[in-house]
Amino acid sequence: MIYGAMKFSIGGSLKLAFRPWVEGIENIPEEGPAILASNHLSFSDSFFLPAVLTRKVTFIAKAEYFTSPGVKGRLTAAFFKGVGQLPVDRSGGRGAGEAAIRSGIAVLERGELFGIYPEGTRSPDGRLYRGKPGGLARVALATGAPVIPVAMIDTEKIQPPGTVMPKLMRPGIRIGEPLDFSRYQGMESDRFILRSLTDEVMYEIMKLSGQEYVDIYATAAKRRIAEEAKAEKAKAGKADGAGSTGSAGSTG
Repeated sequence: MIYGAMKFSIGGSLKLAFRPWVEGIENIPEEGPAILASNHLSFSDSFFLPAVLTRKVTFIAKAEYFTSPGVKGRLTAAFFKGVGQLPVDRSGGRGAGEAAIRSGIAVLERGELFGIYPEGTRSPDGRLYRGKPGGLARVALATGAPVIPVAMIDTEKIQPPGTVMPKLMRPGIRIGEPLDFSRYQGMESDRFILRSLTDEVMYEIMKLSGQEYVDIYATAAKRRIAEEAKAEKAKAGKADGAGSTGSAGSTG
């Protein structure tokens, strides 16, 4: 009931304000379990996709969204629960990944839709990064559920980092045909199979999205970008220091 009310109010508002366009909606089954594997450009991806679907889709969300104190914390928790987000504590490394996998399996065993971002985090620059083989592949092989590739289009342009007000524009969603991985059933302990399955899904997402593919993990790319920014800042600081020293010496 809460999900229905939230979907009606939030989903209706999103569709009215942003008018997202959708291709391939017929590839979402009317019933039964399925995994929606999507690229990840923006925080809003987890809201635009459910907004255009008639069925409930459950994503994994950080546990902090559900445990923050105060009135704002309670409202945030109610919001995320209402739109079908599942809390998972991701601070425990491998244990966190296992919790996410168990949660995904439970959703699919109920015959519902489970949404997952194989990249593991938002793209830092709009490109498509290498998919992590653990979550998606293991959930797919454990349940036998079909994997439906999804491409979010231009959602990162709605509210770029550093902006306060969202830009009113039309994002897009392309939904591909379901992928059947029953040929790998019972092989979830084979890391080469997990890699192969994940790469096949990422290839389909790339075709749908038109993104440039980068064969490294997005988390590694974010670290590299942060390190480069830090180095540039340090270089600029040294240059400013040298300039100040030079000016002081010339005034004597």
